[in-house]
Amino acid sequence: MKFTDGFWQTRPGVTALYAQEAYDIERMGESVRVTAPTRVIATRGDTLNRPALTVTLSSPLDGVIKVRIENHLGSAHHRGFEMPGADASEPEIRISTDEGVLTSGSLTARITAGSPWNLTFESNGEVLARSGGKSIGRMDLETDAAIAVEPVGEVGASADGRPTASRYLHSQLSLGVGELVYGLGERFGPLVKNGQSIDVWNADGGTSSEQSYKNVPFYLTNRGYGVLVNHSEHVSFEVGSETVERVQFSVPGEVLEYLVFDGPTPEDVLERYTTLTGRPAVVPAWSYGLWLSTSFTTDYDEKTVSSFIDGMIERDVPLSVFHFDCFWMREFNWTDFEWDSRVFPDPDGMLERLHGRDLRVSVWMNPYIAQRGAAFDEAVAGDYLVKKADGDIWQWDMWQSGMALIDFTNPDAVTWYQGKIRMLLEQGVDAIKTDFGERIPTDVVWHDGTDPAAMHNLYTQLYNKAVFDVLEEHRGQGEAVLFARSATAGGQQMPVHWGGDNSSSFESMAETLRGGLSLAMSGFGFWSHDIGGFEGMPETSVFKRWVAFGLLSSHSRLHGSTSYRVPWLFDDGTEEPGQSAVDVTRTFAQLKNRLMPYLLQVGSEAHLKGLPFMRPMQLVFPDDPAVAYLDRQYMIGSQLLVAPVFSASGDVQYYLPAGRWTNFFTNETVEGGNWRTETHAFDSIPLWVRDGSVIPLGARTDRPDYDYLDGLALAVYPSRDAGSRSVTVTTPEGVQATFEASWNGSDVSVEGNSDSAWTWHTVTE
Repeated sequence: MKFTDGFWQTRPGVTALYAQEAYDIERMGESVRVTAPTRVIATRGDTLNRPALTVTLSSPLDGVIKVRIENHLGSAHHRGFEMPGADASEPEIRISTDEGVLTSGSLTARITAGSPWNLTFESNGEVLARSGGKSIGRMDLETDAAIAVEPVGEVGASADGRPTASRYLHSQLSLGVGELVYGLGERFGPLVKNGQSIDVWNADGGTSSEQSYKNVPFYLTNRGYGVLVNHSEHVSFEVGSETVERVQFSVPGEVLEYLVFDGPTPEDVLERYTTLTGRPAVVPAWSYGLWLSTSFTTDYDEKTVSSFIDGMIERDVPLSVFHFDCFWMREFNWTDFEWDSRVFPDPDGMLERLHGRDLRVSVWMNPYIAQRGAAFDEAVAGDYLVKKADGDIWQWDMWQSGMALIDFTNPDAVTWYQGKIRMLLEQGVDAIKTDFGERIPTDVVWHDGTDPAAMHNLYTQLYNKAVFDVLEEHRGQGEAVLFARSATAGGQQMPVHWGGDNSSSFESMAETLRGGLSLAMSGFGFWSHDIGGFEGMPETSVFKRWVAFGLLSSHSRLHGSTSYRVPWLFDDGTEEPGQSAVDVTRTFAQLKNRLMPYLLQVGSEAHLKGLPFMRPMQLVFPDDPAVAYLDRQYMIGSQLLVAPVFSASGDVQYYLPAGRWTNFFTNETVEGGNWRTETHAFDSIPLWVRDGSVIPLGARTDRPDYDYLDGLALAVYPSRDAGSRSVTVTTPEGVQATFEASWNGSDVSVEGNSDSAWTWHTVTE
């Protein structure tokens, strides 16, 4: 949201009142409180009829500093995110006549006494960011000015439903020379956010729009720090797009709160951020395997499902999970939690038969209850639905006619909804796809009295938590899996999330990857996407290239809208050996299963450290300026580099950072620090191993969950310099073994504590 007309003027109808000085600085327990009047106080008369902002500094965690800016202290409308990792940190505080200083671990906030306003954040003596002149302000808007500041569909609400306000607080932090900004949720535009205006407001807009299903008001920069704006309502970011040398964030109301996270590396920032807001839960090994869906509006029954599974078995394509999309329930009845008996007359028997084929089962769900189903009457009787101000139940005809919304702020509604989910789990369902949760209305009243604007983004957290808690209760920790579309800050605790409605094109494949990398920079560990694209029927080349990318993502699902995604639909019988869609799907599904000892280890780092499974290049190589803008390649963990192919011809260009790299498929060894241009067949993809790596490979390719230690092969990629690497392999049952590889020139050795049969080999060109 832009308030200014150039650097010196404000827009018509906007009155800007900026903090002009730190008038006094006081210690208040374990915090520092600053009175910041909106003019320099020269005489007693200057204190009259003039707003003053109160700025409070504190620390919820070592290396993290919270800044709370308040106009009127009596405001009760601010609602931030839960921070389960807060530890009541006791910062070091020092106040003198010249300044106030609060230090938490390696991070220091320093506020200069007097005028001009100057708040700096330093790490080990180096300035990370500065809040200088005109960087903290109260913006008062006339009614017409609200329309001028942001596009609106009607007075009082923006075009996408965001409520407008007459007062905003904003803050700005400096952007240094060459400083780049990442994160802010799953966003499908450029990975680097500089120059962008970004609204943190969940919406069901598809991957080809500037809207996002997963809005997270957290960003990190290549200068080694991160910032979380602790507001669940609409947050507007101007990332060098209003004042080009600053990041601006603004919120409606009387309170603005943000937290600064120290690094020094981007990985360190994410570790601190996820310590505070929550780490991803462990996901089971079986969930990493291939998921196959009925697709959305296609016709299907148990016979169709069986034919798909039979087809995968006959073609030797390993399958782990079968997913039933919306029409497992009867049309006009969603969500009534009842199988459509016309097409699934024996759901209990069907689920038992699917389990007998060693498959897990996922079903679609959403938080809306259509009025035609029996569940609607139950929800009305129990008062479980969101209401309008006049007491009527809020309903709309989007999706299905007469849909109402579960009020997850009502504990009784949560219990009722969880009971329905529990019934499905007891029936034999293993995982739940929690769709929707984005376009939550703001013209409603919530059971617990939460401000509707604050609940809009936060709703998805309550919705997904209600389902995830039941999954953990029923299946146990480490076995619960969501397949969620919407999220906000903290949502990473409840994996897995998928990228929403994309299209069947190479362009959409690329924007999908950008969204996943942006989400990875926002604290989320696990992420998936619809292989081949959701909308439309992909060309064979798009499908096959996307299969390779999808099966080298953390989670892999074949899913479409109006067409099936079984791979034999894309074959025409003219393909060269190994190049058909079936062959390509088999090749990469088997590869992923073989890589599972390594992939499960990478997944554990998401749970233990908050590091994403798929890592943007900048996260792993922060000191290499060549990787800063790269959004068409990524790392799996710290050792494998993947560059998806976005062309039918197989032409691909990508960058290898400095060091020695070995092609996983051919064992070719090359020196990095340069760009490579190659052409790949459909059964190939640039997949490189960093030197100094040890990749544990499993003995089976038919499934993702097996005893990795039985027949384990350790591939050692020694670096030129003497060194070593320790690798811990954990089986799905939790059995662990540790291996230590050491090398010095051609002398390589590996020692391990496993009693199972295992081998190792040195990979050479």
